Order: sequence, then C-alpha cells, then structure tokens
Amino acid sequence: MLTIQDYIPVTKAKIKLLDIIRKIESTDNTIAITKNGVPEAVLLSMNKFEGLVETLEILSDEKVMKSIRKSIKEAREGKWVDYDKVFGE
Repeated sequence: MLTIQDYIPVTKAKIKLLDIIRKIESTDNTIAITKNGVPEAVLLSMNKFEGLVETLEILSDEKVMKSIRKSIKEAREGKWVDYDKVFGE
C-alpha cells in the first residue's frame, strides 16, 4: 500500500527541492507537499510511479482481471497445479 512518509510545506519544498528528490531516490519514500497545512501534491520515486501506473493498467484490463479473479477463486477452492506439471521439471 502506498503511504505518505513525510509532509512538507510548499514554501520549504521550494527551497529544498533537490534535497527532497535525493531523499525520495535513496529511500523510495512518498512525500506530500502541503499548502496552508493541507496536502495538495505528492512526490514519489519513478520506481513507485511506474509501479502505480502498471497496477492501474492491470486493474483496467478486463481480460486480465477476469483471469486473476478466476485464479483466486481456484486457489481458494484448493485447485492447485504442481509446479513440475506446469514447467515440466
């Protein structure tokens, strides 16, 4: 789950933008930028952004979601297939 690790006022963010970007890169944190104490924007690493976009693409693909729902249902019913049967090892 995507959570906010830090909140920074927009005035501080303007001054410390490079430091904030370095922090995001090194920690993979998500930081909210606040205006008058209210979160208005979010800064996150490219890695998290790409993962978020990929997740949205999967969730919006009806064919993929149908397959995932079917797999979850089968797993709950105990309909497992042995790894060796699938990959022939």
